[in-house]
Amino acid sequence: MGKNSYFYPLAMETFINNLDLLVFMEEILHQFNPWWEEEFKELGIKRTKYLDKFLDESKQKHITIITGLRRVGKTTLIKQTIEELLKTVPPKNILFVSLEHPVFDKHSVLDIVETYRTINGLNRKEKIYLFIDEIQYKEDFERELKILHDNEQVKIFISGSNSLILKDKKAFLTGRNNVFLIEPLDFDEFLLFNNIDIKKSEKYLCKKHFEEYLEMGGMPEYVLTKNKGKITSLVEDIIYKDIVGKHGVKNVAKLKELFLLLCERVGKKLSYNKLANVLGIKVDSVMSYISYFEEVFLIYQVNRYAKSLNEVVKSPKKIYISDIGIRNVFVGFKDKGALFENLVFLKIKHQNPKYYYENTKEIDFIVDKKAIEVKFKDKISDEELKALENIKIKEKIVVKGYEEFVRLE
Repeated sequence: MGKNSYFYPLAMETFINNLDLLVFMEEILHQFNPWWEEEFKELGIKRTKYLDKFLDESKQKHITIITGLRRVGKTTLIKQTIEELLKTVPPKNILFVSLEHPVFDKHSVLDIVETYRTINGLNRKEKIYLFIDEIQYKEDFERELKILHDNEQVKIFISGSNSLILKDKKAFLTGRNNVFLIEPLDFDEFLLFNNIDIKKSEKYLCKKHFEEYLEMGGMPEYVLTKNKGKITSLVEDIIYKDIVGKHGVKNVAKLKELFLLLCERVGKKLSYNKLANVLGIKVDSVMSYISYFEEVFLIYQVNRYAKSLNEVVKSPKKIYISDIGIRNVFVGFKDKGALFENLVFLKIKHQNPKYYYENTKEIDFIVDKKAIEVKFKDKISDEELKALENIKIKEKIVVKGYEEFVRLE
């Protein structure tokens, strides 16, 4: 073997280890992609308002980004999209991987795709459909996606439960992506998941089921099973996997206490100083923790409607939660007025609503030149009516109960 004989055993050991890893990765990829070997059907109720869009997206070249709260149904929707694609696309031309699996920790997205092409004998001219779940587990994924998008015949779907995949990475993929935020079930989907079909002659039943929705919220697993453990384990996963693991939060107990306080304060104005005093931690820590909850789509903050940026920055924010069922599991089903206001916020949040507060008079939302006051069964007070009348906005709406809610755009 000459002068290289010392290195030969090491090189051979490396080769064998890499071969073993390739065999192991091949096994894992087959587990993730059962349609390569057998007929595939994804069980679950189809949320057509998303599924139809994803099927349209599959025909487009750009990267499709799917994001939203953990366990809101992203992976199920991806699998249902794959099921539909299999009607026209060869099974081996579709790859699904979840980067949460440790086998992919030391391998780039490009490595995974090359291994997949090797396993299935696919050259780079053959179009593939690539679905990558939990993309947030891979650093610098945007560079690799750009390379794939620009140089191969590939349609890419990615999903993740952290809003930073939009804020931090979107610029690198400008012009190459389309983003979809998956929300908890809306009321129509809530009825669908509960197998409730309300006849036109029995519309009066909607109010009863709407109150059930007000309590249960729209997390799919919880709605299907009615098991509160699904919610508590979800929040545990979010706290430990998405916040503590990512940001290295040391005082987990205070982080959990803050979450409970935020649940109690749904629909109310926040004081970071008061929260810091109650918890016995620094104001900066409170602000950081709340930003972490926002990153993972658990909490939303709403700014005050004001003429100057200075007023907006100095004014307290109002707090809302992404799913009222989560809130109810942790602090109880109470204060239906605040819960109903939270539902209205979720319905209009894509319009970037603000709250109005002037001279002790408050209006729940200002959005798109509309003033919206929210009431659940209660009558609007004379003071609230006066505030609504005096505000210099042409269109004024009172959302009172189910009927007005469903008509709200």
